[in-house]
Amino acid sequence: MTQTQKILVTGATGTVGRQVVAELLARGHAVRALTRDAGRAALPDGVEVVQGDLTEPDTLAPALEGVTGLHLITFDGPSFAPLETGPRILEPARAAGVRRITVLHGGGPSPLEDAVRTDHGVDWTVLMPVEFMGNALEWADRIAASGEVREPFVSRLSAMVHEGDIGAVAAVALTEEGHGGQEYVITGPELLTVGDKVAAIAAARGEEIALVELTEEQAVAQWRAAGHPQDVIGFLLEAYGNTPEVGRTVVDTVEKVTGRPARTFAQWAADHADAFRAPAPAAAP
Repeated sequence: MTQTQKILVTGATGTVGRQVVAELLARGHAVRALTRDAGRAALPDGVEVVQGDLTEPDTLAPALEGVTGLHLITFDGPSFAPLETGPRILEPARAAGVRRITVLHGGGPSPLEDAVRTDHGVDWTVLMPVEFMGNALEWADRIAASGEVREPFVSRLSAMVHEGDIGAVAAVALTEEGHGGQEYVITGPELLTVGDKVAAIAAARGEEIALVELTEEQAVAQWRAAGHPQDVIGFLLEAYGNTPEVGRTVVDTVEKVTGRPARTFAQWAADHADAFRAPAPAAAP
């Protein structure tokens, strides 16, 4: 049985950070969560919430006290700018006795990730998840309102991953031996088209969903109307229209690291079915 350890999770209120917290708690470990605003964290009971800022590493020493593992994000929360403070974060971490670090890869060059990879004082593991299953929540309002999904490139393939499985891999790497120096690509267990995802959500919510395929021009207009800046639109066109091989290749990292199969999109859809249902009509007075 793994000995109880204390882990500091940065980005703990984010999509993946909350899953890292949940997995560590489920495995019986003590969790300390770093946030800029402790009063708004809304984390589970038992989590020690502390205030701190990765852009100001001098604030981290109290949060690192007694910690054996550290989960890092690579960007500044509010602005999503790449963090430049890697060496100044690692110095107090080493001084506090941190033995293991996981880094959530942000999809591009990262000074913080580079600093962790070249640090020989700790066992580091880089987590490289592909598309999140939770991205499908972008369809929730339209599905609930009109029962349709409007997307381009509907035949594209994705090995999308359940956020909980990213959290599970992180929790193991932070608390067990054998994961130092590893770069883990994390995927789900199957390749899915947009149609496959829509069908799974329809089955979960118990109502049909129409899939409307957009042209590239129509998709750009839809994203622009939704307020996406041009750089984001460019990224979406590339990611969806020319999905890189890593994003459409299933690997068994989740099962190898955690000992259980990766969760399917059908499981994710069942867990989130209510988000895709129209609100119940108000009761008559």
